[in-house]
Amino acid sequence: MDQADRLRLLKKERASRTKTARISRTWLDIDKDPGVTTKEKLERLISLTRSPSAKKERPAVPSLDGGKKKPLEVFENSFNLSSRYGKIPVAAGLDISGESLALLSRDRSFADLDLSTALFLDLETTGLSGGVGVVPFLVGLGYFRDDHFQVKQFFLGDLAEERNLLRELGQFFSQMDFRSLVTFNGKAFDLPLLETRFILHRETLPLCGLPHLDFLFSARSLWSHKHESCRLYHLAQQILEADREEDIPSAEIPDRYFEFLRTGDLSLIEPILYHNQEDLLSLLGVVISGAALFVEHDPDNSEIEADAMDLFGAARLLERTGQSEKSALFMRRALEGRLSGEIAFLAKMKLASHFKRSGDWTQAVSLWEEMTAFSPLTCCRELAIYYEHRERDYEKARQLAAEGLTAAAGASKNLEKDFSHRLERLQRKLEGGKRGEKGR
Repeated sequence: MDQADRLRLLKKERASRTKTARISRTWLDIDKDPGVTTKEKLERLISLTRSPSAKKERPAVPSLDGGKKKPLEVFENSFNLSSRYGKIPVAAGLDISGESLALLSRDRSFADLDLSTALFLDLETTGLSGGVGVVPFLVGLGYFRDDHFQVKQFFLGDLAEERNLLRELGQFFSQMDFRSLVTFNGKAFDLPLLETRFILHRETLPLCGLPHLDFLFSARSLWSHKHESCRLYHLAQQILEADREEDIPSAEIPDRYFEFLRTGDLSLIEPILYHNQEDLLSLLGVVISGAALFVEHDPDNSEIEADAMDLFGAARLLERTGQSEKSALFMRRALEGRLSGEIAFLAKMKLASHFKRSGDWTQAVSLWEEMTAFSPLTCCRELAIYYEHRERDYEKARQLAAEGLTAAAGASKNLEKDFSHRLERLQRKLEGGKRGEKGR
């Protein structure tokens, strides 16, 4: 089988997996409707999963030209600014402000930067746990240059050539003069591993010290409440609507590489090249989507419009960066967007805490009273504190403390003790007040 045939087979297998997964997800959604017969469900499934006439634009798959194993090889691909990854315009990456990057990274060093000078980095390695024995055999790089988003992949075809790989990387980094770094879990894995390899070969990694946006942390704040997984490929499906499946499990990649070293079978590597490129494009896409949540809605850019769950995630990220006023604004917008269930409850409780800190007792008390049925322990305690210390309404505070004590029994020993002490103190205040009235 020649190289072209292998690529066609790879694409066919990937398309088959994509279609099967789409059908499974669609059936699960349809099957939730109890009022629909099995026949009607099947008819709906067929209509929803029928192949569209227009195919989505997909990135080219990097290929190993010549069919011969080389000790060190560099693959390049480029995507013009008019192209899209899923529903996300590639060019939107250049519109992200330094302030948005500073927010997403929690690093003010980004305030004067943008993605035009950033390097997107993703490694494929001989192991997933890190350590000095793990070697990055594929270094995937993405960056904006010359009206394109460039993808450049350095592939190590022979472990003995690692020093040459690192020297070429070092020269490339220095020549390109990147001013920031963007990764997904790169602070814990990619960058420390790459730095270790440079140190072991007595080389200096020029990327060290650059402002670093590890988007994994922002992704968890923004979307962990909305999606079942914050893995990059899953976010690409759910948020970007990218036509990608988990083309190759991450745990399988090291074994494939070692098998390639043993056999020289290049077909083992092509799916890894594709996987790495997809991760770089997915990373660009989710950064664009995350940054868009903090920008006023643009009617001409409806594909990145935020829903209530997105607004709640944006509020959480703002809260964690200390921007409480703006966080509260996003919480209110999320609730206005028909946030429901447990997430709506969490939003209201966070708003109540914000109003308490800012001294807006009217709104705080209103929310605590509304949420008492859902969280009697927290709300009864907050209301008891309010009525005792601010309103001096000891009887109202006593009633709330008694209600809280009943709810805490068997649920929380600490709160049970808290409510008991509170009741005793309030009872003394009430009795002292009665004695004072009799003495007048």
